[in-house]
Amino acid sequence: MRIRMMISTIVILGMTLSCSISGKAASKPYPYMINPFLTNVDVLLDVGHGGIDSGTLHGDVYEKDINLEMGKVTYSLLREKGLRVLLNRLDDYALSSENLWFRNRSRHLKDLAQRSHLANEIHPKIVISLHVNWATNSKARGPVVLHQKSDASKQLATSLQRSLNLLYATETAPVYGKTYFLLKHIQVPAVIVEMGFISNAQDREQMMQPQKQRQLADAICAGILTYLQK
Repeated sequence: MRIRMMISTIVILGMTLSCSISGKAASKPYPYMINPFLTNVDVLLDVGHGGIDSGTLHGDVYEKDINLEMGKVTYSLLREKGLRVLLNRLDDYALSSENLWFRNRSRHLKDLAQRSHLANEIHPKIVISLHVNWATNSKARGPVVLHQKSDASKQLATSLQRSLNLLYATETAPVYGKTYFLLKHIQVPAVIVEMGFISNAQDREQMMQPQKQRQLADAICAGILTYLQK
């Protein structure tokens, strides 16, 4: 089989780094030697959607943009606290375009496969996937954290949910995300953080107003630190 290349651009310790990754054009990429700069990573922030994939929306407000901005703010705060942090999306583009190894016509699955493969190759302590929720009922609000089957992922989700519940004055419990591709395929403790409902005016303000974005990122950081310190 012909060897193909895929380029993954990520942020590492405040610098932009492009890593060339070799892979077979098969269901899984060929193993490669991990760049030494990508070892001992504490947190990989998975910035949901991007490019042609806007995620959910409300008018001209797109989930992909909220995810990116919150990813950047959360990245900065975690770095300030001394953690080794990576972002897997730096701008408005789809990660599916970087995936040349996954033989499937679904752009959505190629995107998810690229995200999970990157997480498994870097092997951070935890993966936090940032997303935004939506509901037909505009009164639905608040954060929801989805976890893997493992105890470690559930503990991470519980820590984040408690921290976010304090910010939103909610009493939501974390949820087992049994059907979610990322949670099934990432091999380290991972969670999906639905930061709020784009369909709710109060939640939109929390996720979009700069000062409140900082509060939201602080809550996410607090949940992460509580888990890592345990």
